[in-house]
Amino acid sequence: MTIRSRAAAPAALTLSLALVLTGCGGADPTGDPAPDAQDATTAPDAADGTSAGDDSATTSAAAAFPVTLDTAAGEVTIDEQPQRIVSLSPSATETLFAIGAGEQVVAVDAYSTYPEEAPVTDLSGYDPNVEAIVGYEPDLVVVANDSNDLVASLDALDIPVLVNPAPADIEAGYDGMAALGIATGRVDETAGVVEDLRAQIDAAFQGAPQEEGLRVYHELDDSFYSASSHSFIGSVYERMGAVNIADEADADRAGYPQLTEEAIIEADPQLIVITDQVSYTAEDVAARPGWADVSAVREGNIVVVDADIASRWGPRLPQLVETVAGAMSQVGAPVGR
Repeated sequence: MTIRSRAAAPAALTLSLALVLTGCGGADPTGDPAPDAQDATTAPDAADGTSAGDDSATTSAAAAFPVTLDTAAGEVTIDEQPQRIVSLSPSATETLFAIGAGEQVVAVDAYSTYPEEAPVTDLSGYDPNVEAIVGYEPDLVVVANDSNDLVASLDALDIPVLVNPAPADIEAGYDGMAALGIATGRVDETAGVVEDLRAQIDAAFQGAPQEEGLRVYHELDDSFYSASSHSFIGSVYERMGAVNIADEADADRAGYPQLTEEAIIEADPQLIVITDQVSYTAEDVAARPGWADVSAVREGNIVVVDADIASRWGPRLPQLVETVAGAMSQVGAPVGR
């Protein structure tokens, strides 16, 4: 991610951005958790002693604009601190509210159900309607993907679009948060959120079992799409030493390959993870023809996780780590095949 500012950024703003992009400076490369972050609304500014929530901080944020970011869809320039944001990405919505930009958000898509105060509408990120989006008079639109050439359509109307895709791993997720912080003028707050999130995630991993070689299958739906180690979901399993059976099918490293039943059964996963938004249960998975001898089925190790937490990068990721860690600890050491 590249960020350029055509205005002179205050020293504190530059420092905070550096903290975000380098892991907040408190995370030990050995994996030890960083010290708890201070409350971003009251932490003193490194340059002038002002707090992030006062008029001086607001003025500093506004002075940082315009900014230009290199995104997945190309460069986007934001001339002024946005005050009417439309988010068509549930992950981005969670992050925007976490970094203090919620008051700038005027509309979110139908799947952005967290946090509760998010202004949910019938807008769609999968099939975006330009007229409906423009109706909210946005000065920034945030999406996960450039569906229906939305970027070009809104660019023609001089509405900047920030494409903030799902990260390939946890570290890339921090970069995505940094981009949202810069785009919204919430750099100081974002630095604090990232520091705190990094500490929580590192602590969760430290408390997790290291089940080297345990075979895991994370099922996204009943057509056997899965999350490989090249997705942020899969990177959680990888960091705990698990073997992801979807990796062999993900030759192009896209992160979400489709497997076959035969391949799943042959791989013999010891832990199967499904979400609470599929139309079937763990019992239904266990009852599938030919699955009775799969280790996870035989040993009763089919776990249901919250779909929102398991499919969205964001502030609630530590909960996913803790859930997966608990499931893996119940499975125990790998058994011979």
